Amino acid sequence: MMQAFNIEYEDYTITSDKTRIPVAAVHKWLSEESYWVKNIPYDTVQRSFDNSFTIGILRGAELVGYARLVTDYATLALLADVFITKEHRGKGLSKKMMEVLLDLDWVKGLRSIMLGTRDAQGLYAQYGFINPEHPERIMQLRRPDIYGDTNNTSA
Repeated sequence: MMQAFNIEYEDYTITSDKTRIPVAAVHKWLSEESYWVKNIPYDTVQRSFDNSFTIGILRGAELVGYARLVTDYATLALLADVFITKEHRGKGLSKKMMEVLLDLDWVKGLRSIMLGTRDAQGLYAQYGFINPEHPERIMQLRRPDIYGDTNNTSA
């Protein structure tokens, strides 16, 4: 098990301590604000939270940012559910969260970290993310309307 951390950054705390990250707030943002998992059930968010390495950004007790790595902690990871709430964007929080996450020793040892994004390629490119070298080798099984959002074709 990875040791949890708390890093103070300006008026915020960046934490991997799951006891401090309010899952209800993660669910609220993902189910109401995200374009990729709108209407996701609470129990699904809870399971994904429990089974991932999570990082949150707090201002006091309020969750203002979040990301998770689905990983085996040895060779690969999928970066998912990254967000900063609207009121706290433009303050460098997503960059700081990425710096903290990618600077962890065990993350530095991962052979591959993948992610999907519709609109944040510029952010991730700053940290070395590129389009797949061989996209023809990458496949996926997609179920974009699994949470009942039949208009969700872009996630």
